Amino acid sequence: MTRIELDCDAVLFDMDGTIVDSRAIVERTWLGWATEHGIPVEAALKVAHGRRTFETMQLLAPEVATPEEAARLDALEEEQEGGEAAIPGALELLSLLPRERWAVVTSAGHALALRRIARVGLPTPAIVIGADDVVAGKPDPEGYLKGATRLGVDPRRCVVFEDTPPGAEAGRSAGARVVGLTTTYSTLPRYDARVADLRAVGLGTPADGFALRLVLLESPDADRK
Repeated sequence: MTRIELDCDAVLFDMDGTIVDSRAIVERTWLGWATEHGIPVEAALKVAHGRRTFETMQLLAPEVATPEEAARLDALEEEQEGGEAAIPGALELLSLLPRERWAVVTSAGHALALRRIARVGLPTPAIVIGADDVVAGKPDPEGYLKGATRLGVDPRRCVVFEDTPPGAEAGRSAGARVVGLTTTYSTLPRYDARVADLRAVGLGTPADGFALRLVLLESPDADRK
């Protein structure tokens, strides 16, 4: 493994697949919806993660994608809550970070994000930017830009942790450096480092002028772009 050090002023985390393992719930919900609408399972799984519900529907079946249908599916997903777990290493890393130096930026709803984070026993973030807090969802950078602003930090001095292509693109477009987790997809575009999970991330002594230093043990064969 390769050791990488990233100095930054704040860390912005995606939620599902990054600090909370809710993959089973998300995929079960989308597979049910895809079957209901005659959409190939493979197509649904390919884009089921990383975007807001309505925007995922627009990719899969624009003819039935409406805000009302998205709200219905979100409600069905909430009914299945339970069984989530913290991503390995998430509790340890979040407990080390000063609360004013990290935030969660997620494609899930704000209230749902807070419930999931609490349910798996992770620290409550001071700042959450959810699906209902932005006009444009990932891969648009709005959420990450808003998260950095709420923390009072230049997004170019942030590190984003993401597990999906649209999330990684959003972080990069915001000007942040991106660490990709292979918890959901085996490959990710546009990242600066890649780790298997958050057990590969620790803290070191930051360089002068920075608040944090992330020390990463990068997964082998990471083809950074």
